[in-house]
Amino acid sequence: MSELTLNNGVTIPQLGFGVFQVPPEETQRTVEDALEAGYRHIDTAAAYRNEAGVGAALAATGIPRGEIFVTTKLRNGEQARAQEAFQNSRKALGLDFIDLYLIHWPVPSQGLFVQAWKEMERLYENKEIRAIGVSNFLSDHLDTLLESAETVPAVNQIELHPSYQQADLAAKCRSLGIAVEAYSPLGQGGDLNGNAVTAIADAHGATTAQVVLAWHLANGNIVIPKSANPGRIRENFAASSLKLSEDELSAITALESGARIGSDPAVASFTQM
Repeated sequence: MSELTLNNGVTIPQLGFGVFQVPPEETQRTVEDALEAGYRHIDTAAAYRNEAGVGAALAATGIPRGEIFVTTKLRNGEQARAQEAFQNSRKALGLDFIDLYLIHWPVPSQGLFVQAWKEMERLYENKEIRAIGVSNFLSDHLDTLLESAETVPAVNQIELHPSYQQADLAAKCRSLGIAVEAYSPLGQGGDLNGNAVTAIADAHGATTAQVVLAWHLANGNIVIPKSANPGRIRENFAASSLKLSEDELSAITALESGARIGSDPAVASFTQM
């Protein structure tokens, strides 16, 4: 599995496994299936309410802690108490430290994400977190954060898939040394049925999901597909060995349509509590 080096020297497996919308009672089994398939990067969040299941899977497999990269995220409604929220997540996961901790959404209407970042910087300085970053931050949110930040975010996790690529935001992140991580990388399945993707999959004897994931990897994105199906978990992991031609990559890039699926970070204000 290829790894990327973040701006502080920490390495992260480029292909990870997400547990968004995985029910708490199914999380341990699903994460164990992912780890058995070869994943060594697990992405969760306090808002998903399944951190304990992730932790149980990590403990059950016996894989050395240093071989697994774990990401979790700060709830929107807890930005005013980031240190406490972090400790609750760490305890739920049963870990001594977290590899990557993200502000889940900027929620600009609260005006608290800079305060939360300052608390996260202290946790980072105390080596309780190996890297800190953000999620769903648009260009102006990054500008506001960087005006007072001592630490440049290591990652910005954003909605990114062939039909919604946020190319300008991704380019800005990379120019600042911020790695781009794609959630909903398959467009929640909507990007798998186009003629271009299907034709490329047929040419390689691959699944359409493998083709789209290979496109992400070739473009330097960190990517976190999710599935509760053991067969698809293994299939998605195999995307790491699929290499696409420049023409094939261009054909997928041409699918951009500006079709956002999730909430708009400029106005999203839900608490996640």
